[in-house]
Amino acid sequence: MAKKKHVRTMRSKNAVTGYLFILPFIIGFLMFMLKPMAQSLMFSFEKVTPGLTGFTETFVGIQNYKFALTGDPDFPRFLVEEIGTMVTNSLATLVLSFVIAVFLNQKFKGRTFVRAVFFLPVILSSGVLFGLETNNDLMQSISTVANESGVNLTGTLEDILRLSGIGTRAFSVVFEIINGVYDIIMASGIQIIVFLSGLQTISPSMYEAADMEGCSRWESFWKITFPMVSPLLLVNCIYTIIDFFMKSDSENGVLDRISEVMLANLDYGLSAAMSWIYFGVAIALIGITSFIISKGVHYYE
Repeated sequence: MAKKKHVRTMRSKNAVTGYLFILPFIIGFLMFMLKPMAQSLMFSFEKVTPGLTGFTETFVGIQNYKFALTGDPDFPRFLVEEIGTMVTNSLATLVLSFVIAVFLNQKFKGRTFVRAVFFLPVILSSGVLFGLETNNDLMQSISTVANESGVNLTGTLEDILRLSGIGTRAFSVVFEIINGVYDIIMASGIQIIVFLSGLQTISPSMYEAADMEGCSRWESFWKITFPMVSPLLLVNCIYTIIDFFMKSDSENGVLDRISEVMLANLDYGLSAAMSWIYFGVAIALIGITSFIISKGVHYYE
């Protein structure tokens, strides 16, 4: 009797391809990251005292977590501030990157050059631009003159709106985004590329059929463009949240506090507990946003 030939579906082939792509990361994680993470988790439940020959570990249960959330005067405040900043900056980054990707998907002269310009922040944010900013005397002198002159356009406009009584809280969020527009643009390079790759997979025949049916550009956007790109919205949202929480070259009060506890106070147990709380908050936010966005995602074979 002849054996039945096994036929692999396109979904299974794509799954195998995806696993092959992430296999190097899985191997690297198991070899280099799993043991330090387990050691850090153990430290978070212990009182770690450094000595001449090593560490003295004393099990204290969840005492480090209690102190980090209720006893430390700065960590809870920094954590709440970072969550608020993450929410506003992530939304602004996703909206800005999607709008730019739609613009870059149009046909115009110099499109390749403009795409390269928008991707430059990904290269520059690797540390080169940050080093130029911190070690450049000209940049520091300009910043000093601006601070001494007392000119703050966004602050002045915010004061005017506050005196007029127009939506102070809403405008404060808008001005916070405006003040952080530099960081938002620097963090949107990868998202632009991901959105752009999704836009280029949409068949032009779908827009032609929509035009023949009398759909306007606005209707085509919401009925074709956005649904087709919606799976990438989830990917970009997860990436943006992770990228924000991992940034250490900006004013991140949580990471600064963890470093201070670990390096200045030599309290490795407390710093490990703070790190795991920070990690848990990031995972929780990723889970919440993934659950919300997945409800509106449309998948196409």
